[in-house]
Amino acid sequence: MNKLEKIILPTMNPEVAAKEIGCFVIEIIKNAESTGGVIGLSGGVDSTVTAALVKQAFDIYNKTHDDKLELFGYMLPSKINKPDDLVNAIYVAEKLGIDYKVINIEKKIESYNDLEDFNDNYLKGNLTSEIRANILHHEGRRLKKTVIGTGNKDEDYGVGYYTLFGDGAVHLNPIGALSKRLVRQMACYLGFDKIAGREPTAALEPNQTDFKDLGYDYDAVELIIEGKDQGFSKKQLIHHHQVNLLVKSQIKKYETSFGYRKFSTVEQVVDDILDKHIKNALLKSDIVHPYVPKIILRYDT
Repeated sequence: MNKLEKIILPTMNPEVAAKEIGCFVIEIIKNAESTGGVIGLSGGVDSTVTAALVKQAFDIYNKTHDDKLELFGYMLPSKINKPDDLVNAIYVAEKLGIDYKVINIEKKIESYNDLEDFNDNYLKGNLTSEIRANILHHEGRRLKKTVIGTGNKDEDYGVGYYTLFGDGAVHLNPIGALSKRLVRQMACYLGFDKIAGREPTAALEPNQTDFKDLGYDYDAVELIIEGKDQGFSKKQLIHHHQVNLLVKSQIKKYETSFGYRKFSTVEQVVDDILDKHIKNALLKSDIVHPYVPKIILRYDT
């Protein structure tokens, strides 16, 4: 391959993909002899799309079966969350017509304040994610429901940007085969246009965004991992015209947004993404590996 050959990004038929994900969800839920699912709702696009797809699948199943399946949503804010997070999460739950509960977890987080380095933002952020996971698993056991994950392909399986025994501790990842780009497309298809463009954030540290943490957005992750999977070497990716165009614009955007550069060259970004793919995403998926659906994606030239 040479630098002029195009890296192909997949496309989907959202209606077909929604049906495939729905069938996958029903199969996993029924095999687990579960009464449905519990899901954390953050107000972001990933949890919104996941909840909408699962609710759609449950509604279809419930029309022809007596053993009704139910989706229950949980909003688990801390003081780090912005008010809009809860507003959007409630909007999603009410639009979907699912029952939900709001549990402020700040006191639960603070109950660990005798731990060494408790106020370290990174450590406290991961602890926060693990507390949320504990609540979801408790509620899942209490209600005989399966814990449904909300990780997308770029985040979980591209760079492993999640807490292993926090938001990664789930039984299934319905959108785990979709890139962030395709998740946004699915959000629009499902009628959540206003949430599709929300800035990705784990809401675990003050003023945190995924872009600020990583130094690039998920479009760069998708392009570089797809390029690797399509046979491009690291050297070819570094010099590839698509990669250069996208990454250079993101380096500039980062400097404009934050007043400094996290990365200075395309090579540094490609190195970082490939390094995180191996040391984070692949290693984590060997430890915790929730079920992920197989989706028909097209790679048209």
